[in-house]
Amino acid sequence: MDSLSSNFVNPKTIKSYYNHKNSEPRFVTKFYIDGELDSLANYLQNSTVHGLNPKLFKTDELKSLLQVLTANKFKSVNESYPVIAKLEILSANAYLNYTNYLKFGVVNPRSIFSRYYIKVKRPDSLGMQKILNAENILDTLKAVQPKSEQYKLLQKAYMATFTESEKRILWLNMERFRWQMPETSDNYVQVNIPDFRLTWIDKSDTLITMKVCVGGKREEGYEEKMKMFAKSGNLDDKPKNHETPLLFSKINSIQANPIWNIPVSIAQSEIYWMARKDPYYLSNSNIKVYYKDKVINEPDTINWSRYSRDKLPFKFKQGSGGGNALGKFKFIFDNSSSIYLHDTNAKNGFNLTNRALSHGCVRIEKPLEFAELLVKDSYTYDKLRAEVDLPPVDSTHNKWYKKRMAAKADTTKSFQLKPAWFGPKKAVPLFITYITAWSQNDKIEYRPDVYGLDEKLWAATKKFR
Repeated sequence: MDSLSSNFVNPKTIKSYYNHKNSEPRFVTKFYIDGELDSLANYLQNSTVHGLNPKLFKTDELKSLLQVLTANKFKSVNESYPVIAKLEILSANAYLNYTNYLKFGVVNPRSIFSRYYIKVKRPDSLGMQKILNAENILDTLKAVQPKSEQYKLLQKAYMATFTESEKRILWLNMERFRWQMPETSDNYVQVNIPDFRLTWIDKSDTLITMKVCVGGKREEGYEEKMKMFAKSGNLDDKPKNHETPLLFSKINSIQANPIWNIPVSIAQSEIYWMARKDPYYLSNSNIKVYYKDKVINEPDTINWSRYSRDKLPFKFKQGSGGGNALGKFKFIFDNSSSIYLHDTNAKNGFNLTNRALSHGCVRIEKPLEFAELLVKDSYTYDKLRAEVDLPPVDSTHNKWYKKRMAAKADTTKSFQLKPAWFGPKKAVPLFITYITAWSQNDKIEYRPDVYGLDEKLWAATKKFR
């Protein structure tokens, strides 16, 4: 054990298992006679169908030990013990690694990508002990084979193609489909960044799909430039990184006519310079300036040259209306990055092929249709339309609409999501993902690696291929 376990992925788990078994060779005594260790060796040899290298599991050595044991040419019982011990330990370790790789993926994406905030499930000691204690390892090997239809279709294409570049992209996305996402229902919204598209899926049906604009790619040489910025502290040295984070959350409400609380980073990098260049920029853009949480009535009179950009004492808010950068709708979900889906007044962005151009939030092409699906009932939908100065769909509500518009205040109003008018709140699961290859209409769709995440994942998984 001591000579072999230094190269194990989970040495403590293996050692703990045998401590509880009084160092008895359970895998050999229980699974050798009935041929399950031979089945294990076959599964390891065929791990190539998952794009894995059989050498990961010391497959050749394990098969050689099985042959030696089967030949039974030992001169004494004592001569068999080292073979049994090595076969036992290598079998247990290979079995554990194989099941973990197929069930959870070969790497943890949260340890590779700085903006990966989806809490994927990973192997834990309790689960690994349960796998090692299985009464039938062949059943476990069958059970851990990925069941996702997308995975199977990518796997089929992977085995059928000999083009290195295609195999690479297919492998990377097979790995993504091995990661265990948070459990959710069959009804969810997905934003796929490389596809620049939002899709609402209900079981096997697509309720709605639309173009989106996502965050712009970080500057070239971002990591090195960040080191320089850390040393200098000069904002001019700070590289830009507006990449939309990958996350899982639930859309819980809609804001009509949202006010944009402009982030400090945008205030420093853009608003400050625009205000210095044009003293009327703020008022023309409906942007209010706050000092110690009190609004400054005449922001056009501020002498911006008196203030350091990296120590601005002001906060900025853009009022609701036609010129607001968030448009007429803002779709809220909890996250630590202040990211949300929203409408936009810059509709021309949806005509571009590469739509990685926002500051990080996701602009959606059909906000009104999306809002209608979210609120579910026509009465709430008419109220929502009234807030953004649109008449109700149902003409029976016209009198109510005219009365509402006469009394309407210029305020932001939130609409909580409900399955019915008197029902409980019903948030809608949301995944912001990064998939560069998938099967659709019996063909594999490929998308550009817009953030360079394929490149990073490829480098991090080199030893597994």
